[in-house]
Amino acid sequence: MKDKSPLLIPLAFGLLLFAAALFMLPGSLGFSGANWRNTPPGGPGNSDRLAGQNGNPSPPDSTTAAPGGGAGDPSAALMAELLRDLSNPEARKGEAVLTFESAEALKRFLARAGQSGLKVLGTISSLNAVRVGFDDLTALRNDMRANPGDYTDAGGNFYVHIPGVPAAENRPTQAEVGFGDGALAFMGVRGDNSSWGKGVTIAILDSGVDALGTFGNRLRAIDIGQGLGGTGEVDGHGTAVAALAAGSAAGSTGTAPAANILSIRVTGADGVSDIFTLAQGIKTAVDAGAQVVNISLGAYENSAVLTDMIAYAYQKGAVITAAGGNDTAASLTWPAADSRVVSVGSVDALGQQTSFSNSGQNLWVTAPGLELQTAWPGDKLVSFDGTSGSSPLVAGSIAALMSQVPGLTAQNAANLLAQYSADAGAAGRDPGFGYGTVDLGWAMNYNNQQYVDTSISSQYYRASEGLMDFVVQNRSGQPVSGLTLSVNAAGQSQDVSVPWLTPGARWTYTVPVDNAALAASGELQYSSRLRNPNGLVDQNPANNQRASAVIQTVK
Repeated sequence: MKDKSPLLIPLAFGLLLFAAALFMLPGSLGFSGANWRNTPPGGPGNSDRLAGQNGNPSPPDSTTAAPGGGAGDPSAALMAELLRDLSNPEARKGEAVLTFESAEALKRFLARAGQSGLKVLGTISSLNAVRVGFDDLTALRNDMRANPGDYTDAGGNFYVHIPGVPAAENRPTQAEVGFGDGALAFMGVRGDNSSWGKGVTIAILDSGVDALGTFGNRLRAIDIGQGLGGTGEVDGHGTAVAALAAGSAAGSTGTAPAANILSIRVTGADGVSDIFTLAQGIKTAVDAGAQVVNISLGAYENSAVLTDMIAYAYQKGAVITAAGGNDTAASLTWPAADSRVVSVGSVDALGQQTSFSNSGQNLWVTAPGLELQTAWPGDKLVSFDGTSGSSPLVAGSIAALMSQVPGLTAQNAANLLAQYSADAGAAGRDPGFGYGTVDLGWAMNYNNQQYVDTSISSQYYRASEGLMDFVVQNRSGQPVSGLTLSVNAAGQSQDVSVPWLTPGARWTYTVPVDNAALAASGELQYSSRLRNPNGLVDQNPANNQRASAVIQTVK
């Protein structure tokens, strides 16, 4: 996604609205595979990731008539859809993605394509899909009119890359803190995690992965027509992403440092991919045995071929993790916007949603995404920003859980990671944080009754209401009582007794923000500390305090 230009640094150098199905292990992401063009908005899956396929509204009506198609011509509707797609600047010019009603129909098309003046650029036989090039639409229009029963869909081949910036959400200004090499500690990773991910394959669909020492002999690559890697400025992106998931060297250690890495380059020399190539990459990864597929790319347009390929991956038992986008937008990019995908947003070291991270109703979880230290070609270390970095941390977390919890599938692990995530933002699931921020330490100990971790899960400013919420969460395997929350609200200190909390339970304490004082000073400081009763040893005391500032927005 739209990561800041990497800054080289020396080598020396942490609701009940959850659906019951989410909490039942082994769980499942059990989504249906409705056609993206025909699922109405607001249908199943728009509010509950575990219920069904995310809907996408049909394209708006067009005043442009389909060439050569009358009211009784079944190819006219498909041609109209294609024309609308091709008018979008995000569609590759002179290309279309076609799907056919059967393997026989696809075979017939391939046999006549050359004679029709159409150039076949790629085929996905399992989806009866083909990518074609053309000089003008006449040849394709004529073929569709002559063989209307063969076609099921015709659309543009949209770019997948750093997306254009849509209208930004109105968010309060905040001071943000980067992670450096502290992302794993923030996620609750302590002690030796060198065996995490062993036996699991993570596919990295990106710009290619350089064979650095941090990957050892665990890296292999498959060429789907884009080559294996490049030396351009944008080509380090895939290496940085892979190291966050599964690097093993000091300074570039991932969440699953023993996992196997499958590199599939889906970008061209310009760092840009497209929907069809991405779908090819997903199929190649899944067929090669990848249980987790990470995609740190995105687009604001979707396609039937990508929707169908996500269904294919799910049916094969794989999980796709994807970056939600870096445009401060109120919508996720595709494929993250698909309800079957584990979509990932970004937080800073204070647990705040980063200023650039997209929001969306299908957001699954958040993870560190600001100033992450990771590997770069040439055995360098860089500071890496964006949901591009958050997503592979989650991909590695899924692989880590699979390796440490016997019998856990990728889809079970994704559910478990969401269930035992740190509640962030407003209490419960929300568009900015999803089910919460990944707490891999808690997820690893979900069945350990001796594990103790009490936390201040969130210090959340509700700007529209002028309130500050302090959310306490018991991430222990046992009930906890006797906790005390100390709050300093813009200079006013107070101690509050926290009620008895069952494992996973949350409790929120709210104070009003003095808007007059905020307007006068421009900034108000808030901090909180959670004190455990004597004798209760906390496994992760670092999350027992928080500090943040409310900054006056300048209009």
